[in-house]
Amino acid sequence: MTLVTTERRGAVAIISYANPAFGTMTAAGANEMLAAVTEAFEDAAVRVLVITGGLPGVFIRHYDVGELSAASDRLETAPPPAAAAPPGGRPGGFLGLTDLIASADKPVIAAINGLCMGGGFELSLACDLRIAGTGVEAIGLPETRVGIFPGGGGTQRLPRLIGEARAVDVILRGLTFSGPDAAKLGMVHECVDDPLARALDIATELAGRGAEGLAFAKRLTRAALDRPLAEGLADERASFQAVMRTASAREALRAARAPVQIQKV
Repeated sequence: MTLVTTERRGAVAIISYANPAFGTMTAAGANEMLAAVTEAFEDAAVRVLVITGGLPGVFIRHYDVGELSAASDRLETAPPPAAAAPPGGRPGGFLGLTDLIASADKPVIAAINGLCMGGGFELSLACDLRIAGTGVEAIGLPETRVGIFPGGGGTQRLPRLIGEARAVDVILRGLTFSGPDAAKLGMVHECVDDPLARALDIATELAGRGAEGLAFAKRLTRAALDRPLAEGLADERASFQAVMRTASAREALRAARAPVQIQKV
């Protein structure tokens, strides 16, 4: 059964995940989505990705608890894990998927059209922008309710998003929030009636911008809190010189020699 579908809208690729009947993420689903996302990133005609849920009322409900339980049973008699690998490598499966989304040059928008908990929310945290629906009932990280903790990036990405104090509260207590409440907390960027339509509006806007400028902007901004200010500023200044050499920057600057128009949001 195909769990992932890809649709093209001009320069935007819409990747939808559906695993009837509950919409949980599985190992097979993660690998299928990883393949679809990789293909979209490698396609020069695709400028922006939008990820959304393919079932009514479900983005990705959470990671399949049955698979996690089976993995726990296998690990009971397995040897202790080896020392953590140094940064630079990329795992496969779900962790490889989230790492790829976060590090890719192209912008990725999560159109959260329904339940988005656990691994589903962790996947959205790897995206650059999160647009939730006003009718979404639950967004968050409930893992501690079943004896584990968010292991797909949640403990690292959520504090960077909403601050350590709030993130500790959300993670330790396994809290989830409605779409509007998640927006108030800063867990998502916007909450609208039709998150996919809004995500496509933003994606179309971004697709019209210089690809190199967006790629540099994403990389630099995502790395800003992970290194000293002086190091980040040095990288920014070198990267600015690099982007100024690109054809897309030269063309856009020539076309915009008049004062930039104010864009209201």
